[in-house]
Amino acid sequence: MENENNAGEPEITGASRRAFLKQSSALAAFALTPPGAVHAVEKGLDEKVAVAFEQQPLRVEINGVAQQLSVEPRVTLLDLLREQLNLTGTKKGCDHGQCGACTVHVDGQRVNSCLTLALTTEGSKVTTIEGLGSVDKLHPMQEAFIKHDGFQCGYCTPGQIMSAVACINEGHANSPDEVREYMSGNICRCGAYANIVEAIMEVKSKGGRI
Repeated sequence: MENENNAGEPEITGASRRAFLKQSSALAAFALTPPGAVHAVEKGLDEKVAVAFEQQPLRVEINGVAQQLSVEPRVTLLDLLREQLNLTGTKKGCDHGQCGACTVHVDGQRVNSCLTLALTTEGSKVTTIEGLGSVDKLHPMQEAFIKHDGFQCGYCTPGQIMSAVACINEGHANSPDEVREYMSGNICRCGAYANIVEAIMEVKSKGGRI
C-alpha cells in the first residue's frame, strides 16, 4: 500500500518496498549475468521444447510384448532399451559398435544396438537377453555358458550369448574356427574365448536352430 506523506507525495510501505527491492535485485543479477550463461539457459529451454516436438511414435515388439512408444529420432535402440524400458541386460560397452556387448536380435538378425536408431525398428521384433530365457527356464546357450564357464566378469556375456545364438541360426558354427571367425565381433576382455567356443559347439552338436 502507498500512503501520502506531508508533502503530498506517495510513500512506499514495507510490503511494496520489499517487492521493489526484489525486482531491483533480479534486474541487477540479470544485467550482471555473462551473455554465455544467458544463452545457455535459452538453449536449454529451446532443447526442452525441441524434445517435446521431436518425439516420434514407435510400434515395436520387444521380447514378445507389443510396445507403443514415443522416442526422439536420435535415440539409439540401446538407449531406448536401457533408459526407457529398463532392460539393462543389454550392456553399453564401447558405444561405437566395436565390442559387441550391446548385441540384440532384430527380426532374428543380430545387430549392434548402439549403432541402431530406435525408429528403424518400427514394426520389428526385438529380442534381448531378458527375452531369451528366464531364471526358471534358461536358454540352452545360457546353460552351456554356465557349464563351460564361458564368462568371468560377465559384462560382455549377454552380447556373447545373443551372438552365439545367431551364429548357430545363421549356419556359421560348423567348426571351432568358423565360430571364432563369426564371433570375432564380440570382445571378451577376460579372455574366456576358448570356453565360449566350447559352449557354442556343444549347443550346435544338438542340431537345429535354437
